[in-house]
Amino acid sequence: MTTTPSSSRTVRWLLWLAGTVSLALGLIGVVVPGLPTTPFVLLAAACYAKASPRLHSWLTNHRFLGPMVRDWETHRSLTRRTKTIAVGSMLVMVSLSAWGFRHQPWALGGLLVAGLVGAWVVLRIPTRKA
Repeated sequence: MTTTPSSSRTVRWLLWLAGTVSLALGLIGVVVPGLPTTPFVLLAAACYAKASPRLHSWLTNHRFLGPMVRDWETHRSLTRRTKTIAVGSMLVMVSLSAWGFRHQPWALGGLLVAGLVGAWVVLRIPTRKA
């Protein structure tokens, strides 16, 4: 990932804001079931790479979040194990949520569509050997 900041001050500020909101959502996702962590952290890293090389470096070298960011920036792919865990956990969470929405057909339909889209996105990412 390039760490060259954008030339426009407004664009850098908007990217910083998007990265910060994304990072906050990712951190909330650590404790809230069904809210993913990794995609939000990776989005934050991409935003910070263009907005602030200092913040991108901080995130890349973070004790807990850094390994996932470095792995993604190095390989741009996921291992089969990672994909299995991601899709499996989505299946569990969508199933539990679907049971809760079983009497609300529109909400249930939206939930199932969102789950399918999430699985499709994960499965589209290239797979690499462990």
